[in-house]
Amino acid sequence: MTADDVTAVEALERRLFPVDAWPMQMFFDELAQVDTRRYVVAEAGGQIVAYAGLMCIEPIADVQTIAVVPEFEGRGIGSAILTELIEEARGRGATEVLLEVRADNPRAQALYVRFGFEQIHVRRRYYRDGTDALIMRLTLAEGIPA
Repeated sequence: MTADDVTAVEALERRLFPVDAWPMQMFFDELAQVDTRRYVVAEAGGQIVAYAGLMCIEPIADVQTIAVVPEFEGRGIGSAILTELIEEARGRGATEVLLEVRADNPRAQALYVRFGFEQIHVRRRYYRDGTDALIMRLTLAEGIPA
């Protein structure tokens, strides 16, 4: 993701997460922290259809955001960008990758479980609409493929 992508990503953010959307400035602030952040987009037909971001402060990496436009779900795009983030975490020396996911999003939870994430905690009423957040962790071990 570059600064040129932020307007399109922010529009998707408001569409996909209307209750908890990040403001545009937050994306610019994240992109400015190149030492600890990595943001990616996936495109189809010249349009951004997915985006994701990672923060890594060794030894912990945290998936800050990940989203796929519903019309493009089920095509492996979420898996591809999650793989890229995990490899980025591994390359930066992380030993664990954490993320939070809405308790009412079983599709995303299933993706994370397929990648080896395990639920380690619940943050009650974490989201603005009162939905719980599940905290999930992937332990990275040297020599084990992602």
